[in-house]
Amino acid sequence: MAQDPAAPPATDQPPVAPKSPIAPPNPRRSWAGRLLVVATARMYPTPGGKPLRLVQPIAPLGAGPVWLQVRGVKVVAGVRWVKVLLPVRPNGRTGWIRASDMVFRPIDLRIDVDLSDRTLKLFRKGKRIRTFRVAVGTPENPTPTGRFAIAEVIPTGDPKAFLGPIVMPITGFSETLNEYAGGNGRVAIHGTSQPQLIGQRVSHGCIRMRNADIRRLNRLVRSGTPVIIRR
Repeated sequence: MAQDPAAPPATDQPPVAPKSPIAPPNPRRSWAGRLLVVATARMYPTPGGKPLRLVQPIAPLGAGPVWLQVRGVKVVAGVRWVKVLLPVRPNGRTGWIRASDMVFRPIDLRIDVDLSDRTLKLFRKGKRIRTFRVAVGTPENPTPTGRFAIAEVIPTGDPKAFLGPIVMPITGFSETLNEYAGGNGRVAIHGTSQPQLIGQRVSHGCIRMRNADIRRLNRLVRSGTPVIIRR
């Protein structure tokens, strides 16, 4: 499969300051925010809002920068807050962080995983540009459904590794397992050393791709890219 001729460069776009509101009026555009400092995610967009989680600016698995998907924005008493999707349990947990603790970039891509037909589709501005066959979780340990985001992009340095050459942990966790492979049950999109199993329900919940396909995906997506997983 040829690389998308309209693909963005491999290097990240420079972050930009967001305009308010962040998501509307274009519902097809998403934003990701890079955390610059240790920040407290709160239940409400006020300094006195209940603390939910202390969020570090360095990603826990790959030690890269933390980019969080932006879900909303509010200005309260002259202070701008952004609602972000947190990579924590339970799946879908969001919190409010001061916008001044982050820098932002637009995201025009979206990943859509269909568990019933075992496909991963990549959309740009609502238009499908790629379709890949994938393996997904078993009936006993299914891939969780919902709205997530790419949390990190981690090269393994070993194309023959069980997880393949690229691992993309998402913000979702297994709903049946608390840990596997020494991890905390975090679900990821990754390559595989068993390409013959692509198209089957064989994983602990992760989404496996052929190594050539995960490399193609890696040339296009970045941390903060929305991921929708549906049955």
